[in-house]
Amino acid sequence: MKNNEKTGRLSRIVDFCRLVDKEKFIRRRTYLTDGERFENDAEHAWHLAVMALLLSEYAEEEVDVLKVMSIVLIHDLVEIYAGDTFAYDTEGLKTQKERENAAADRLFSYLPEDLGMKIRALWEEFEADATPEAHFAHTLDNFQPMMLQAATDGKAWKEGGRKLSEVLGRNSRTARGSKALWEFAKANFISPQLDNGHLMRDTDLK
Repeated sequence: MKNNEKTGRLSRIVDFCRLVDKEKFIRRRTYLTDGERFENDAEHAWHLAVMALLLSEYAEEEVDVLKVMSIVLIHDLVEIYAGDTFAYDTEGLKTQKERENAAADRLFSYLPEDLGMKIRALWEEFEADATPEAHFAHTLDNFQPMMLQAATDGKAWKEGGRKLSEVLGRNSRTARGSKALWEFAKANFISPQLDNGHLMRDTDLK
């Protein structure tokens, strides 16, 4: 590779690094532990990466921890263009896949082709949810918001009038990546919020 080609490649990568700073402006619907504001996508991704490193021993299958960390760090980058789709937004969920695929086409095209394909493949692996690493990444993606819900005494659940059936539906595949984390979440995050009425009990927690 010639020097001018190397410089051009580096410039594109640095431009992309600057572009993804916009992830810090994508607001989620989960409060930080102090209950004062919602977290953003970048904070969420960082948190998942740390949790992947610390909780990998509880994965249901053996996983490549670096790959899990890579997946969770990029899994929401497309929301820079597609926006965050709230887990309980039934209308938004109908168009989520279409919006995020279009966003992926746009976002990853800014990288050199080989690197864009590599990063997009990680995002697509998460979306397909067909590998041990993707399973565990999804488990962490579900576990972390519940952990923050519990830390804020179910504040967002209470404000949104969330029902247990909705939370169970959202977590229908959480145990696939880690039965241990799902059982922990039920006992320590969900049950206490049912007991204090900040999560509405409309079905049984099994």
